[in-house]
Amino acid sequence: MRDINFLTETNAKPIWHPMAHPAEMRANPPKVIMKGVGVMVTDIAGNTVLDAVGGLWNVNLGYSCAPIKKAIADQLGALPYYSGFRGTSTGPSIELAYELCEWFEPEGMVRTFFTSGGSDSVETALRLARQYWKIRGQADRTKFLALKKGYHGTHFGGASVNGNANFRRNYEPLLPGVFHIPAPWTFRNPFDETDPERLARLCAKALEDEIAFQGGDTIAAFIMEPVLGAGGVIVPHESFMPLVREICDRHEILLIADEVVTGFGRTGAWSGSRLSGVKPDFMTIAKAITSGYFPLGATLIGGKVADVFEADKTSFGAIGHGYTYSGHPVGCAAGLAALAETKRLRLNENAGARGVELAAVLEGLKARHAIVGDVRYKGLMAALELVSDRTTKKPADKKTLAVVSEAAYEAGVMLRVSGNTVILSPPLIISAADVTKIGEALDAGLSKV
Repeated sequence: MRDINFLTETNAKPIWHPMAHPAEMRANPPKVIMKGVGVMVTDIAGNTVLDAVGGLWNVNLGYSCAPIKKAIADQLGALPYYSGFRGTSTGPSIELAYELCEWFEPEGMVRTFFTSGGSDSVETALRLARQYWKIRGQADRTKFLALKKGYHGTHFGGASVNGNANFRRNYEPLLPGVFHIPAPWTFRNPFDETDPERLARLCAKALEDEIAFQGGDTIAAFIMEPVLGAGGVIVPHESFMPLVREICDRHEILLIADEVVTGFGRTGAWSGSRLSGVKPDFMTIAKAITSGYFPLGATLIGGKVADVFEADKTSFGAIGHGYTYSGHPVGCAAGLAALAETKRLRLNENAGARGVELAAVLEGLKARHAIVGDVRYKGLMAALELVSDRTTKKPADKKTLAVVSEAAYEAGVMLRVSGNTVILSPPLIISAADVTKIGEALDAGLSKV
């Protein structure tokens, strides 16, 4: 690697960063992270901070998981790559597919389609949903329904079902035939409803209304995150997803659960769907499947869908979709090691316990700082929505969020800012002391403004 002077001087010049304005990055170069140990990361200037972002929701096992590193090295020595297209497979992909179906058997998952990440997984689910209805002889079922504020990745299909204008406006027109309903977000919703259970019913009613308007026999699938992540950690009432499942069943609409963030323990359960006992027709997973050590994702297929594909005798059942790195043997070896460690350490239990502690910290911050309009949390998914006026709920401005973030960094904690919201998604191995440190850094940041 070139020296520190080169990296500092060249930072943000040859790279366009995801989810950022190129001009802004050049004017204010981002932090350069050089090292990670445990739950801590160190930047190019030697500052070591607690990573309350968990990489990007994904480094559940922290940065020092030796079994994953060894699995990657061993697989590189044995077979660094082979295609998973028709006619060939690899040992790690077969084994990991089996393990994933076992892991998510309570959700009814029976088959695995490997991808390179979460956006790929969503794209795969959308395409297979349309294909399912062609096999069934209902080719009119091409539309998708989704939640406002939902986030489903960056491919054209995923961007189309996204429910946030920030990820849509600059790329429109997007995929036709996609329609959105209000999210069950108690802090901001069109019904002015603050009771979570009543709001869940109102949003479910809006779904029913949209289905009636579009025609149920034109809709392929409804996609949702069990807990909305990038949209600001919106936690639906526990009754909402079962209501959606019942409505979808009644109208024979497929249900896609986007578990890219919520899979593998972050909510305190092994999946977001399991929180409410729902069995979706597809699940999209990625991120923590390798704890971020290798790009990998998967679309999991439920029994009803798998049966239709595998019983088909026509060309409609042939999957004309896939990726060069589908079932990458190194990625699958990393996944096997990550799943074993995730299970051994009972990360779901630690996420639940630390999540309760983090929730108490956030409620305390809300009580002390008027700038905190709302706090939301489930397991180790959490957010603070900052406002300039609690009565009007006017969002705090970008400059304010930058001050909070930088002050927290100086206090030893890396935060993630999205709009007027601070999002927390630390590694699932954090301790009670780490939760305290996150709270202290947030307090320092909020006190600064």
